[in-house]
Amino acid sequence: MKAQINKYFLIGLLSAGLLEACKVSKDTPAPQPELPVAFRNSATADSTTIADLPWENFFTDATLKALIDNAIKKNYDMQAAILSVEAAKLQMKQAKLLNLPSAKLNVVASTSRPSDNSLNGISLSQFLGTQHLEDYSANIQFAWEADIWGKIKNQKKEALAAFLQTEESRKLLQTDIVATVSKAFYNLLMLDEQLAVAQNNLKLNDSTLRIIRLQYDAGQVTLVAVQQAEAQQLTAAQLIPQIEQDMTVQENALRILSGELPAAIERHTKLNEYPLTDKLSAGIPSDLLSRRPDVKRSELALNIANARVGVAKANMYPSLVITASGGLNAVKFSDWFQVPTSLFGLAAGAIAQPLFDRKNLKTQFEVAKIEREQSVLRFRQNVLEATGEVADALVKIEKLKSQYDIASTKVQTLQQAVSNASQLFESGRASYLEVIIAQSNVLQSELEVSNLRRDQLYAVVDLYRSLGGGWR
Repeated sequence: MKAQINKYFLIGLLSAGLLEACKVSKDTPAPQPELPVAFRNSATADSTTIADLPWENFFTDATLKALIDNAIKKNYDMQAAILSVEAAKLQMKQAKLLNLPSAKLNVVASTSRPSDNSLNGISLSQFLGTQHLEDYSANIQFAWEADIWGKIKNQKKEALAAFLQTEESRKLLQTDIVATVSKAFYNLLMLDEQLAVAQNNLKLNDSTLRIIRLQYDAGQVTLVAVQQAEAQQLTAAQLIPQIEQDMTVQENALRILSGELPAAIERHTKLNEYPLTDKLSAGIPSDLLSRRPDVKRSELALNIANARVGVAKANMYPSLVITASGGLNAVKFSDWFQVPTSLFGLAAGAIAQPLFDRKNLKTQFEVAKIEREQSVLRFRQNVLEATGEVADALVKIEKLKSQYDIASTKVQTLQQAVSNASQLFESGRASYLEVIIAQSNVLQSELEVSNLRRDQLYAVVDLYRSLGGGWR
C-alpha cells in the first residue's frame, strides 16, 4: 500500500511539474509590427513588386549579368556562407537523433593485486587461493533520457531555426553581392562618361588656348589671358589621370569581389544609353516580413530564443534517464566467452532533480527570457529599418529624376553658351574670360549630370535590394 502511495505521489509530482513547465516556457510569438498600408512616396499599393523578379530578369545588360553571375559563384564570402549552411544542416540532422538512445561498446580486461594484509588480499588468499584478481568484461551500454519537459524538442527547434538562419544569411549575402556588383558596374559607366567629358573639354580648351595665343602674339590680349587659358586646360587635363585611377581601382575591386585577380573589365554600354524604367512597383509593406532575408533571420532568432527558454526551464525539472547494459563477464580469461554462464544484464532508471546550484539554473532561465525580449525588440527594429530603406529609395528615385532633368537642361544651355561665347570671342565681341568661364561651367555641369545618372541607377538597385530582391 505504501509503495502504491509513493508511486501515485511521484506521478502527481511529475504531472504538476509538467503543467508548470508548459505554462512558464510558453513561446513568445513573432510580433505583428505596425506597418503602413503603402510605402511613403509609393505611387500605388499594388501587391506586385520588383523583388519577385530574379536578378537575371531584373538586370538587362549582358555584361552586368555575367559579372553578377561570376561574383555569386566565385566570391569567397559566398562560398563560406554555403559551407555554413552545410554545417548547420549537419547540426540539424544531428539534433533529430536526440530522442534515440545512445549505445557504447566496452571491452575491459583488468587485473589487481591487493595487499596481503588488506581485507581483499586476505579474502582472495582464503577463498580463491590466489593473490591477484582478474576481471574480463565485454558489454554494450544503453542510455535514454525521456523528454518529459520538452528539452529535446526545444533543442531540435533551435537546431532547425539555426539552419534556416544560415540559409537566410546566405540569401542576404547574395543580395549584397548583387547590389555591390551592379553599383560598381554603374560607377564604371559613369567614369567612362566622365573620362569622355574630360577629354572633349581638353580638346575644346586646346582650341581656345591656341586662339588666345595667336591674339597674344598679335598684341590683342595680355599674358594673363594666356595663363588663365592654360590653367583651364590643365584643370581638364588633371581630371583624366584622376578618372583613370578611379576606374582602375574600381575594376580591381570588382574583380576581387568575384574572387579573381585584378584585371580590366570590358563594357559595351554607355551610361546615357542604360535604360531606366518608371514602372518600379514596391508592393505592400507587409511583404517585407517574408521577402527580406534579414527580417526573416531576426524572426528566426526569436524562434531560437524561445527554444533556449524552454531548454533552460526544462533543466530546472527532474530528468528521467533509463540505462541498460549487457554482455559477458568472467574472472578468468578462459571463461570469458562461455555462454550462457558468462552472460549478465543490468537495467536501471534514475530521476535527478536539481536542488541547489547557487541559483545557476534560475539565472540561466531568467537570462534566456531577457534575451528573448531582446530578440523581439531587434525584430521590430529590423522591420522599421527595412520600411525606411524602401521609403528612402523611392524618394531618391523620384527626386533624382527631377534633378537629372534640370541638370540636363542646364548642360544644354551651357553648351550653347560655350558655342556663342567662342563665336563672339573670335569676332572680338566677347572677352576671353567669358569663354573660359563658359567652358569651366559646362565641364562641371556635364560631370554633375553623369553623377546624377549613376545615382539614379543606384537608387533603383537600392529599391530592389531593400524590397528583398536579389537572392532568387
